[in-house]
Amino acid sequence: MNADYHVHTDYSPDSSYDMEDCIEHAVDIGLNEICFTEHMDYGFPEAMQCDLPAYLKRFSALKRIYDGEIVIKFGIEYGAQARHKDYFNKIADFYPFDFALLSFHQVEDKELWNGDFQRGKTQDEYNRIYFEEMYNTVNVFDKYSVLAHMDLMRRYDKRGEYPFGKSKDIIEAIFNKIIEQGKGIEVNTSSFRYKLKDLCPSTDILKFYRECGGEILTIGSDSHAENQLYSHIDEVREILKTLGYKHFCTFDKMKPIFHEL
Repeated sequence: MNADYHVHTDYSPDSSYDMEDCIEHAVDIGLNEICFTEHMDYGFPEAMQCDLPAYLKRFSALKRIYDGEIVIKFGIEYGAQARHKDYFNKIADFYPFDFALLSFHQVEDKELWNGDFQRGKTQDEYNRIYFEEMYNTVNVFDKYSVLAHMDLMRRYDKRGEYPFGKSKDIIEAIFNKIIEQGKGIEVNTSSFRYKLKDLCPSTDILKFYRECGGEILTIGSDSHAENQLYSHIDEVREILKTLGYKHFCTFDKMKPIFHEL
């Protein structure tokens, strides 16, 4: 089973990748399944939001056209925070998603990518608050499938790699909650594109997730363009085997399906 479970098209404001072109490319490179995960962040001026009705309409039409050639799933990437749970609950209740990534692009209603959230805080402070927001959110919102790029802060941390040990206690609390909920985590292969020193999440986090009893794991390229689709996924699958993992998941109607790595 070759699948990519984090794919953006021109229904995400930060991508211009045509959805049908993406499907054609996926077929050409031999993928069995892809899941579109268009952005739906809370509505700040710089937030990323797709046109959900238009996205569902186009997805449904293309799903019929490509039936039998490739499986395509209807997914979403929530850019959430605990304080906005009601907003995301309404979306989750209305749309028939197969899969939902839970991401944290903003904390305290401030963006990570431009440094607004980190500004004025020490490295200890912004890393701690980031994971605390994740913990608080999974305790009040459960209509998601997996945590996406769990240590996303590493992508935007200009002060360098932050020691896993300093966050281990809060990460353990997060894992205990999501495992209790029947949720999982994602391995996001954009770590190669962003030239991070390790996987995303880090191998320390991946090892710890397994030690905590975590089993649900998806793999996605976080692609926004043709040359990014399925990028480094085969490589990551081999690394996961060395960490003791035996399976990865796809989803249907928000339920995980396990496949051998």
